Amino acid sequence: MDIKAANQTVLDRILGAQPVLVGVAPARDVIPGMRPDLVLHAGPPVTWDRASGPLRGAVIGGLLFERLAATEAEAVALVERGEVRLEPCHHHAAVGPMAGVTTASMQVYVVEDRASGTRAYSNLNEGYGKVLRYGAYADDVLARLRWMNDVLGPAVGEALARMGGLDLKSLIAQQLTMGDEGHNRNRAGSALFGRLLAPHLARVGLTAEALEAVLRYFADNDLAVLNPVMAACKATMDAAHGVTGSTIVTCMARNGTDFGIRVSGLGDRWFVAPAEVPVGLYFPGFSADDANPDIGDSTITETAGIGAFAMAAAPAIVKFVGGTPAEATAATLEMYEITVGENPAFGLPPLDFRGTPTGIDIRKVVRTGITPRVNTGIAHRRPGVGQVGAGLVRPPMACFEQAVEAMAAALGR
Repeated sequence: MDIKAANQTVLDRILGAQPVLVGVAPARDVIPGMRPDLVLHAGPPVTWDRASGPLRGAVIGGLLFERLAATEAEAVALVERGEVRLEPCHHHAAVGPMAGVTTASMQVYVVEDRASGTRAYSNLNEGYGKVLRYGAYADDVLARLRWMNDVLGPAVGEALARMGGLDLKSLIAQQLTMGDEGHNRNRAGSALFGRLLAPHLARVGLTAEALEAVLRYFADNDLAVLNPVMAACKATMDAAHGVTGSTIVTCMARNGTDFGIRVSGLGDRWFVAPAEVPVGLYFPGFSADDANPDIGDSTITETAGIGAFAMAAAPAIVKFVGGTPAEATAATLEMYEITVGENPAFGLPPLDFRGTPTGIDIRKVVRTGITPRVNTGIAHRRPGVGQVGAGLVRPPMACFEQAVEAMAAALGR
């Protein structure tokens, strides 16, 4: 198969995907290869000695959450002795924002691409600020996680069962017409998510107090829908992975130390380079000196053609990540230069409903010198602190150059 035909096959799979949120379940019951001594993390593989501060903090918090350790020191010792293993979420059909830490008993969203049967998983979103995914692990962080695990997750799972699943492709399409871009701005999508679930949540047997808390979670958390959207993008891109000869990127991810990509036609190999520090806006009391290099699996949204690729639909995002509305539109227009197609399901109102730029081609990235744009949160470089801002970042060009060289070698060119 030649490159053009291979890329068309990949594009067809992306455009034809039908991701549906089908349930919520403990990670150990649904994530392939999940086990009690395994901690999943965002980005490409990384060893503990190279792990960033927020990733270390989230791993510590995950072990405290699982009660495998009682103190920070005990948690660190477990990892250093090799009694707990660290592996990327992407190696287990999963994704997680920022540190991405997912442990065996955590409730996770289950998304199925009805077109291919591919499934993907993501943990539940804690909201902004001092949260586990940004490396915080104080008692209040763990208490909120346990409430989400014991009350929120099961309730949403029962509601989804009553609904027969939730069409995430349709939800994403709607949120893009309502001012979201699907990565850092999910205000409309989260409101839609809560609205669709609410009548069913009222019928799952929660006490009045518990129902109020669950509904308040959706009212207060503008990122509630991010994690299932990420899993939808993961299921979509996994269905498009493994096409011989394709030069389309099917994964971009970062662990706070390295930025890595995978390419459909190059198997499960990672192409990595040092992650950059995002440029953006900081919460009061913090500055770029506090920032950790880029981290998280949420770049799966850009990989699938939303996020920063859909910034034209979300001019208000510049109030959170910096820039101007004109620059938001320019960001989307630039991404058409490095992609192989457009997704008509995700029409952008400011561009006369032109489909989002979709299918990052490593050859176009290297040829034009344009790397993908990414919207992102910013984590403090020290474990235990949490989120300090939000901004924009680009992957290192070296990832794409390595991939082009590998593709040339694979094709004997």
